[in-house]
Amino acid sequence: MYTTSIKACIKRGLVLRTFFIANFLGAVVANGVSAQSIPASDLATIYVNGDILTMDKTASNPDAIATKGGKIIALGTPQEVISVAGPDAIMRDLAGQTLLPGFIDAHGHISLTALFQASVNVSSPPVGTAVTVQDIVSILSAALAKRKPSEWLVGWGYDDSLLQEQRHPTRDDLDKVSTDVAIALVHVSGHLMACNSRCLTLAGISAATADPEGGVIRRNADTMIPNGVLEESATYLVRGLLPKATDEQRLVLLGMAQDYYSSHGITTVQDGAASRSDVAMLREAAARGNWEVDVVAYPLVQMPDVSMSDYNYSRNYDNGFRIGGVKLVLDGSPQGKTAFLSKPYLHPPHGENADYLGYPILPDATVKKLVDEAYSKGIPLIAHANGDAAADQLISAVGQSQKTHGKDDYRTVMIHAQTVREDQQDAMKALGMVPSYFSAHTFYWGDWHRDSVFGVERASRISPLQTTVDRGMVFTTHNDTPIVPPDMLRLVWASVNRVTRSGVVLGPDQRISPLQALRSVTINAAYQYFEEASKGSLEVGKIADLVILSANPTKVDPMDIVDIEVLETIKNGQTIYRAPVPQ
Repeated sequence: MYTTSIKACIKRGLVLRTFFIANFLGAVVANGVSAQSIPASDLATIYVNGDILTMDKTASNPDAIATKGGKIIALGTPQEVISVAGPDAIMRDLAGQTLLPGFIDAHGHISLTALFQASVNVSSPPVGTAVTVQDIVSILSAALAKRKPSEWLVGWGYDDSLLQEQRHPTRDDLDKVSTDVAIALVHVSGHLMACNSRCLTLAGISAATADPEGGVIRRNADTMIPNGVLEESATYLVRGLLPKATDEQRLVLLGMAQDYYSSHGITTVQDGAASRSDVAMLREAAARGNWEVDVVAYPLVQMPDVSMSDYNYSRNYDNGFRIGGVKLVLDGSPQGKTAFLSKPYLHPPHGENADYLGYPILPDATVKKLVDEAYSKGIPLIAHANGDAAADQLISAVGQSQKTHGKDDYRTVMIHAQTVREDQQDAMKALGMVPSYFSAHTFYWGDWHRDSVFGVERASRISPLQTTVDRGMVFTTHNDTPIVPPDMLRLVWASVNRVTRSGVVLGPDQRISPLQALRSVTINAAYQYFEEASKGSLEVGKIADLVILSANPTKVDPMDIVDIEVLETIKNGQTIYRAPVPQ
């Protein structure tokens, strides 16, 4: 990709690559001529000679686009754009590549992503290397041997559904690594943990410890002694004990996480379920001017010591940060078999009866109380609901609150919405709710959902995108990072193809087009954030948040979308990520 200014080309007589009919203002680009000496902030930049996907209502594809001062100032033919941008504009040759709006993270956890960068990776391929429980033991043993003596060893990302043994690591497994150092592994879903004996002792978990509300301490059936696996709220008994990074370390890790997101073309990031300390660190990063991407936080407000009044909500960013609303978690994980369903799991977890449905995190009355409080204060609400029974909880609470407070533009978001039924989609449309689907599940856990969690019929309807399209509903899709990497093109690929790890198409009637999938991570995601007037599409006056791809997702074979590369990420008109040039 080449850059130079039009006026500089005219003055120097450099005519090395023509973008269009060269007699118009001598609008040419010089191969290898640098524009670094020109203050880019004072000049317009024109992008030409590639595919430009606007994601606007008309799905227009102009031949050129110009940005200046962090905003989009013109779209159209090269002649039309240059007439607005002026002869001093810097020309960017896309060289056949594709430009579209910067991707928007509709749901994820940047604070958690940052912290887990300092943890031991015990994930299965393609994220990690653990194929067996013994692999996890070996990975942890190697990590322990390299570390200074410490009371804790924390791992992230183990996945029982992908391990050969198809089970969680237990205290007995982890005791092989150490009985002196406390070991805690966070499940890939974030909803379960596995601990060794030392970890359980420090947490005060024994056979006499009762299961907390909304959680389960798994036990050996014959002795009732905890086996080391903790579900949902039971994990809180350990989470508060884990070693904490210093404030300065957390700021460094947040910077690393920001780079991780921007390398995938993301220009707006979410911190869903943020804690008080998370919000404090995000604000501190903003105060220091550390944010290149925009960050929107949704504090988790269902904890006993947290109030919705603790936070200042705003539609406006302060140095790249704002609190956009509040978050609720209503149930658990389908792959971890803690999601709250209306019909039993195909194969319930070990020790559970055949009629096992999972369970809610909160009782109905509490959900209705919290939703009503958010509505009464005009605070946007996002709520995690994987199982259809949890979806019923949210839909009922939203319906009741709208009867009380009216049908204003609340845009309540159902996060994940993995198993919503068609009658629930009808109800959500009537209530103006936005489903945000974790459609990457079809690849990462599609086989597991079909063969162990739901069975073929229900598994084929996870993340039911096409029936959402059929209803004319606004929807988004997300990766829930750090649950899976923030790979937006794999997410689009999964929404379009619904191919599992084994290569099987799971629910072909729920596949959507590449354009619909791209809209779910651009303009639809901007709508979810109440930001559709300023982001999500390439239109005059909107923020110049852009991503440049190696190929056009709407033109390549749908199965090849996953191989498209993010070449450059541009925020407010300034490059924040550029892919390394192959040597």
